[in-house]
Amino acid sequence: MQNLQNDLIELLKHEDNLVVDGYLNKNKIIELALKVEPQLIIVLLKSDTFKKHFFQEVENVLVFDKIKFQRFVNNKSFLPDSYTAFKNKIGLITNDDNLDNFISTSNDVVLAWPHKDCVLEGGQTKEDQKRNEIFWNETLAPDSVDRLLDAKAFTNFTKFDKDGEHKVTELKGDENLIIKGNNLLSISSLLKTHRGKIKLIYLDIPYNTGGDGFNYNDSFSSSTWLTFIKNRLQIAKKLLTEDGLIFIQIDSSRNNKNGHIGTPELPYLNVMLDEVFFRKNYIGMLHWKKKKQPSFLSKIAGVMEVILIYSKNESNVAKLQIGKTTDTTKRIDNSDNKISEMLINKGIKYMGDANTIIKKGVYQNKTMSTEFLEDVEIKNGRVVNDFKAKAKFRTKQTELERFANLDLLYITESNSFRRYKTEEEDNSGKTITDLLLDWGQNQDATAELRLLFDIKDDSKPFETPKPELLLHNIIECCTKENDIVLDFFVGSGTTAAVAHKMKRKYIGIEQMEYVNTIAVERLKKVINGEQGGVSKNVNWQGGGSFVYAELMQYNQKYIDQIQDTTTKDQIINVWNEMQDTAFLSYQFDKKTFNDRLDAFKTAPLEDMKQYLVEVLDKNQLYVNYSEIADATFNVSEEDKKLNKQFYSKK
Repeated sequence: MQNLQNDLIELLKHEDNLVVDGYLNKNKIIELALKVEPQLIIVLLKSDTFKKHFFQEVENVLVFDKIKFQRFVNNKSFLPDSYTAFKNKIGLITNDDNLDNFISTSNDVVLAWPHKDCVLEGGQTKEDQKRNEIFWNETLAPDSVDRLLDAKAFTNFTKFDKDGEHKVTELKGDENLIIKGNNLLSISSLLKTHRGKIKLIYLDIPYNTGGDGFNYNDSFSSSTWLTFIKNRLQIAKKLLTEDGLIFIQIDSSRNNKNGHIGTPELPYLNVMLDEVFFRKNYIGMLHWKKKKQPSFLSKIAGVMEVILIYSKNESNVAKLQIGKTTDTTKRIDNSDNKISEMLINKGIKYMGDANTIIKKGVYQNKTMSTEFLEDVEIKNGRVVNDFKAKAKFRTKQTELERFANLDLLYITESNSFRRYKTEEEDNSGKTITDLLLDWGQNQDATAELRLLFDIKDDSKPFETPKPELLLHNIIECCTKENDIVLDFFVGSGTTAAVAHKMKRKYIGIEQMEYVNTIAVERLKKVINGEQGGVSKNVNWQGGGSFVYAELMQYNQKYIDQIQDTTTKDQIINVWNEMQDTAFLSYQFDKKTFNDRLDAFKTAPLEDMKQYLVEVLDKNQLYVNYSEIADATFNVSEEDKKLNKQFYSKK
């Protein structure tokens, strides 16, 4: 077999992108084989060996056995590969087909890495289990991707409102949603219902530092991590409105917590986002102060995180601001300016006694910010005569007259000048700067959750929550009531909770179990009017509702069972159930495997787990919506009805 593999490498090495660095580009070759592409067939027919093994003569016609050839190419003795011909490293290349041209700088570059154009199968695994990447590094050829990402069926629909928990009997299409399940497949399903409808996407992604506390596997190789993120961002872009924005939060430091020294993914992520969203749609990079002081030693003490902002179409995005400031007035003078003399028109307001006379030479204070050069007579709270004043004015004479004509100018009780904001100024908010020092910190977020769940000790209900103020300001800067906010790493539910309080529609997606124990429970408390976080800021009094649903599992339930096993006997029990009811890969020979089951039992436990995951058909992890009528999946009539309603409300 090995000689035949070497022969194939030798045969294909001069063909475009079929052999990379001496290794077969398996998925590319398989793609050509399944399509019976002449490029591949012509080359194979040149070899008597391959003609003998993979072609049969039928009535003087050679027929290509593409299934046998695919099994041969997929043989496990081949080393890992990539669907596209990228070197086994990460780097910048020119945006053309010359993949050998890795460069350090250019006016037009893209980021290249192994598996870049693949879809990685499998689900996120828990950080504390430290799963190997085998549960990620199964790649798909393009002809399998469409089926994998086809819209999925949902089950366990439940509505939560102020009256408690209810079975869902009808979906109107405007519900707030919390979805439990693989986020790649969930957002792919949303393309059928929410394409071009999401105004804001906020993502607090796994940072890939190996120590940020996510319950996802947080120590991928950079290439796997980049593919994991890119798959999702490509779909996320399609969900955004034309003026929609995506905010992506990531660590920027070289974390060495718990002895792990991570490589920051920020530079890679930034370049990848340039490619996915296009560089022209880059809005900015925010620096958020997450803590007062670092909790561990490092060469540089990291207290900041970065939030990258990209738009669907930058030309449609207005200036980003957060709501009205509490101060509705502005000063006329400025202590840093030089003293000047200006005329003040009669008729302006006075905030002191209704009837009085302010004598000339009166100053506001010892700094002499305002001096009246004439007596000023007040009747019924208004100045009755024109007069001159001397001050360190920041406002021009023409502007003073305009403010007076608009009835915005007044004299305070301390005899200084101020003005009310114009309507335009009052309606505009505080422009966001790229340094966020007062948007809450990690400790605030932890305190909010402890208070919410009545936790008296120092334990953390969630390792790295984000404060409600941070999400409040992000949501406020670019959305209005009833706009849709999406977070498909919903975690502790901060995005959904704040969006609910701010009367935005929202969709939160999470596949970890804490979606029920934390996020859902948190939202129930929000509906009941909890007063933590930003509740008082937005005058939150409770109310509203959301619908919870789960991706309908099929083969995924066996993966969950496999990962939860701790003994070989448990693995065999899972196999016994799998062989009767699971969808197995068409390349897998069940009879041969059972004949050699005793040998299988001698393998290490982790190898047994790995193998059983591999033989499952990954296109059947979840039930496709298009197949809910198939009796094999045993979908209830109630779920059929609700799924049809969900996908019909476009």
